[in-house]
Amino acid sequence: MFVGKVPLGGGAPVSVQTMLNDDPHDAAALIAHFNRCQEAGADIVRVTIPDIEAAKTLAEVKKHISVPVVSDIHFDYRCALAAIEAGTDALRLNPGNIGGRANVQAVARAAKAKGIPIRIGVNKGSLEKGETLVSSALKHVKLLEDEDFRDIVISVKASNVIETLAAYRELSEKTDCALHLGLTEAGTFTRGTVHSSVALGILLAEALGDTIRVSLTDLPEKEVKIGLEILRSLGLRAPGPSITSCPTCGRTKVNLFKVADEVEAELEKLAKETRRTLPHVAVMGCVVNGPGEAKGAKVALCGGKGEFLLYLDGEPKGKYSEAEASAAVIKAVKEIIA
Repeated sequence: MFVGKVPLGGGAPVSVQTMLNDDPHDAAALIAHFNRCQEAGADIVRVTIPDIEAAKTLAEVKKHISVPVVSDIHFDYRCALAAIEAGTDALRLNPGNIGGRANVQAVARAAKAKGIPIRIGVNKGSLEKGETLVSSALKHVKLLEDEDFRDIVISVKASNVIETLAAYRELSEKTDCALHLGLTEAGTFTRGTVHSSVALGILLAEALGDTIRVSLTDLPEKEVKIGLEILRSLGLRAPGPSITSCPTCGRTKVNLFKVADEVEAELEKLAKETRRTLPHVAVMGCVVNGPGEAKGAKVALCGGKGEFLLYLDGEPKGKYSEAEASAAVIKAVKEIIA
């Protein structure tokens, strides 16, 4: 199946999703944020469609973006139909909460006619009495399958890592549907990143999951960045900039945090512009480990007192101030890939 032009399931690469937090009626804000998320590396972006007016806004937004859109629907099946007409690339809904069979049938038929997948999203906090994440998901799957709808993606999210692992493992044994991985209400940046990385990393390493979202109480662009790094760490996404940097200590006499962040940001831009695998770069704070790491990197900075020594292939090539250091690295990398 496809979400827009992005293949999903069937051995396709694992895709990274995020969800916008803008007013769904503000077309300008949505367009800008869709494009920022795509620039950050998002493969698919979700947006809430709480009413018909939001669906009309989406129709305008779709004229100005190229990233595939998932419309998030709750309770009102007419919003799903309006989103389909507006050009959404997928739906996220639970068939059981949009009314009776006639409503489910109407949405399933409209989505099937347009080739639009439906994600059944089950969260721990919205289960009915006596249900589990898996039993609820399979109940909703049956509602769609009874309408001969098969392009189904499932997510079963808890905020607890252990519960989430157990749910996805059980679900994978009971269905062949594509799986969207994630934790719900994972938390603020640090907690959410750690818990999501643990849960998604384990499941992906077990060959479970077709698409992921790292849910953070933070900017959607940060969700994308963490998701991409999770995939890169497991070899499921082409490597981005490869940077070694030290955590610093009392010996550090340069602003290593600032320089390392500048180098990483510039290398990210360069990787996107050139679509090339970039050489390994090290950004080190002092002479204890700096020269040793420099020998293992194509380009390296080793901090001194208010300045850096630049290494190429382990050999020192020149000294640069903190203000000049990141630009010197990028210049060296550009020359190498040229």
